[in-house]
Amino acid sequence: MNKTWLGIFFSALIWSAIYPKDYLIWALETAPSMIAFVVLIATRRTFRLTDLAYSLILIHSLILMVGGHYTYAEVPLFDWFKDAFHFDRNNYDKLGHFAQGFIPAIIAREILLRNHVVASIKWLNFFVLCICLAISAFYELIEWWVAILSHEAAEAFLGTQGYIWDTQSDMAYALVGAMLALILLSRIHDRQLGKLMIGSAQAPS
Repeated sequence: MNKTWLGIFFSALIWSAIYPKDYLIWALETAPSMIAFVVLIATRRTFRLTDLAYSLILIHSLILMVGGHYTYAEVPLFDWFKDAFHFDRNNYDKLGHFAQGFIPAIIAREILLRNHVVASIKWLNFFVLCICLAISAFYELIEWWVAILSHEAAEAFLGTQGYIWDTQSDMAYALVGAMLALILLSRIHDRQLGKLMIGSAQAPS
């Protein structure tokens, strides 16, 4: 994290908090980004991540903040896509669930590699996909709990828009996102991990 990262994060957070569609929905949707920020601050010295990981976390946070401001079913740009391409629904939530697999895949990969949890690349990819699916499934459980506890916020938070297979498709998008992240970013990630480990070894104790 650097000043640019922090500036973008807090600028977007402040913007999203100004007259959102609903403050309860805003709090629910942006909570993961704020929790991630606290974790990153707490671990910045003991477990600094690669620049790729930090950049992806920022992108995911921005997606969450936009969704929190408008609600996932009413993001204007995706309303335009809906009208232009004759979609049945606003699909911004699918972007969010795609990111829910794409970004955690690299984070999980980094944690597993740096802690030497698995040695085989095949097993590494398998565990990364399992972790991403577990995160997606747990988020669906959170959505279910929120729907039970808050009838008023349930529809906006769930973002199902009448689609009966919304939960299953959300998890499928997360799985596809995780697979694409492993395919597209693994080499870049490996190079950054190598530089990070060299830098850590050269740093004075």
